[in-house]
Amino acid sequence: MDFETLGIVGVAAITVICYLVGLIVKATPFQNNQLIPIVCGGVGLILGLVCFFAGLDVLPATDPVSAAAVGVVSGLAATGIDQVKKQLKNGGDL
Repeated sequence: MDFETLGIVGVAAITVICYLVGLIVKATPFQNNQLIPIVCGGVGLILGLVCFFAGLDVLPATDPVSAAAVGVVSGLAATGIDQVKKQLKNGGDL
C-alpha cells in the first residue's frame, strides 16, 4: 500500500496550498482576518472537487461530496496549523 492510495499526498497538498492562500489574505491591507477560515475552506473545497473531477487518485474520496468534504477539512486544517504556530509563539496562553 503506497501513500497515494491513502490520500495523504492530496490532503497535505491541499492543506499547504490553503495555508499559503491564508497568508496571502492576511497580507492584504484590509482588516479581514475573520475571513481567512472561510477563504481556506472555500479554496479547499474547490481543490478537492478539482482533484476528483480531474481523475487524480490523490484523495480518499470516491464521490464528489466526499471530495468536497476532504477539501474543506484540509483547508480548515491550514487555519488550525496557523493557530498552533501562534499559540506556541505566545507561550501557549489561551
